Amino acid sequence: MSITSLLQQTTLLPEHYRALSVKEMESRILSIKKKLGSKLFIPGHHYQKDEVIQFADSTGDSLQLAQLSAANKEAEHIVFCGVHFMAETADMLTTKQQHVYLPDMRAGCSMADMADIYQTEQAWPILQELFGDTIIPLTYVNSTAAIKAFTGRHGGACVTSSNAKELVQWAFTQKQRIFFLPDQHLGRNTAYDLGIPLENMAVWNPHKNLLETKEPLENIQVILWKGHCSVHEGFTVQHTEVIRKEHPTMRIIVHPECSREVVAAADDAGSTKYIIDTINRAPSGSAWAIGTEMNLVNRIIKQHPDKHIVSLNENFCPCLTMNRIDLPHLLWSLESIEQGQPHNRIQVDEHTTAEALSSLERMLARG
Repeated sequence: MSITSLLQQTTLLPEHYRALSVKEMESRILSIKKKLGSKLFIPGHHYQKDEVIQFADSTGDSLQLAQLSAANKEAEHIVFCGVHFMAETADMLTTKQQHVYLPDMRAGCSMADMADIYQTEQAWPILQELFGDTIIPLTYVNSTAAIKAFTGRHGGACVTSSNAKELVQWAFTQKQRIFFLPDQHLGRNTAYDLGIPLENMAVWNPHKNLLETKEPLENIQVILWKGHCSVHEGFTVQHTEVIRKEHPTMRIIVHPECSREVVAAADDAGSTKYIIDTINRAPSGSAWAIGTEMNLVNRIIKQHPDKHIVSLNENFCPCLTMNRIDLPHLLWSLESIEQGQPHNRIQVDEHTTAEALSSLERMLARG
């Protein structure tokens, strides 16, 4: 199900929810959670605001939360506090008896939406003509169900930022080249760490239906979709230089969705879980600059008062689409379920689900 079709189904938040006090909304949410008990499950992504995270039954990354939703067989109603592609994955992994809802249908992901299925279907035959049957597609889990299905249909797999290296290594045992969607930075950083030269990577521009490279085609091993995370692309080498100047002993850790130049300038890079675990293990008194989403960084700072932690870019905004999920939308979603008139249900059709699951299963079998 595309974001376009989701938006066509969305219902706007009734205005009276905006007039409620925080205390009243929190009280009503707690009451519904108590009433529905184990029939309700609220997964909350790491990037959600604290006002929402406080009500999450589990906190984690997108795939982890989808898997927890599937494992929770008692839950009939899954109110996913994240963005649309995450709720799609949860719907595909759960049973027909479990219903997945997104509190605000406008909570999308700019990166996921950069890989449009129609553009992808246009790109594939052109790439086949250029390279023959030598390409296997890989997609970051931060992609739509349709893109996951495309990957599954062509023998490829999903990847996470935690297992991308393992899946890229596997892909090269299957074909000579990989086609990596939708985040060019994760694909580039992963391939580079595995020893593939930057000059052996090309970028597919979906707006021009053009492969961007100056190298001979026979040298190309990695084809990167021209997409990115707007949050992580906001960190620059200049930010690392400021940290080096103002805090010479501070270690810089960033997410691999940052550009190659930023990752190279940092001391360490890894998935959201890796960043959290690294800070958790760090000794008291250590100093860190973190290059990832602001809500998460602020939460880490609160959890570690014994450490000096800052955002790599302290003037940067949180993920704006993720922030669409707030107290009014969460309460509205829960009350609609309580009243037997739920809205904003996420449903992926059976054919798309079957093909997308094959992509997810190849990943889980290897990563």
